[in-house]
Amino acid sequence: MRAYFLRRLLLVPITLFGVTLLVFTITRLVPGGPLERALAEAQQAGLERGDAAAGTPLSQEQMQQLAELYGFDKPLLAAYFHWLGDLLRGSLGNSFIYNEPVWTVMAWKLPVSLYFGLLTLIITYAVCIPLGILKAIKHRTVLDNVSSIVIFAGYAIPSYVFGSILILIFAAQLEWFPLLGGFVGEDFYEMSLFGKVVNLIHHTTLPLLCYLIGSFAFLTLLMKNNLMDNLAADYVRTAVAKGVGFREAVFKHAFRNSIIPIATTFGQNLTLIVSGSFLIEVIFDIDGFGLLGFRSVVDRDYPVVMGILFVSALLLLIGNIISDILVALIDPRIRFN
Repeated sequence: MRAYFLRRLLLVPITLFGVTLLVFTITRLVPGGPLERALAEAQQAGLERGDAAAGTPLSQEQMQQLAELYGFDKPLLAAYFHWLGDLLRGSLGNSFIYNEPVWTVMAWKLPVSLYFGLLTLIITYAVCIPLGILKAIKHRTVLDNVSSIVIFAGYAIPSYVFGSILILIFAAQLEWFPLLGGFVGEDFYEMSLFGKVVNLIHHTTLPLLCYLIGSFAFLTLLMKNNLMDNLAADYVRTAVAKGVGFREAVFKHAFRNSIIPIATTFGQNLTLIVSGSFLIEVIFDIDGFGLLGFRSVVDRDYPVVMGILFVSALLLLIGNIISDILVALIDPRIRFN
């Protein structure tokens, strides 16, 4: 098993190389890149100033200076290996839009996404796993039917629609939460510690509900269905026939096998911790990682695009390895070769 995980770790840099090379190639081949955008903005600015030479094409020297500024003066592979060399030295380059190092730009947005991502992960697993167990035990009862209606209704409503409804009811009409949203209030840094906690909860309750609503149905039903399948299995019925109590049969025998499919997907949640949702962030005026990724694509801020891709792909690969480790710890019968 040790050799298996060692091979998986060795495949991480190879996979990252392939993924980043593919996306880097796409950013160089698609039309409307930062060079064309800069030319269009310069000409538009000249027209607004009434400059007679605004529509005149730039000289070859000026074009070369722009290409060097945006890193388009090298062949594709040479430019990629230059970016890769900077990465190995710990640099992701500078953002075209923010004119700051990409690490700095991502660090500005990371605390917001970590806050929502970690809370979503903790609350989802803390609620959905016990709820799935309860629904399996109480199958076809009022509790099971009502909870299924609620979680399916939440799953069917898109998060941005749900967020708009929450703002309309609880912020605009009832005024329980701030209408303008934001991660914290304007006077947040002048408050006491207790005031900061209250202010943070006040501003982030509604968006947190939007993050939670989409994942509840999948995880709850996954837990319920797997547990019901295992409760109906021969080994559980044999254990009960031999005098094992129902509670012990559920938690000692069936639960451990039922949690394996959940463990296989746990590692993938690492990317969700930092990715966020740009739709939710737009609705609630939260400047997080999801909105940064969306804007970087729209604005052709390719260094930020590559930085977010690298971090997300790295977390996904590490998450898959963590999932395999969890599966091996839960079920000792599993052997990875």
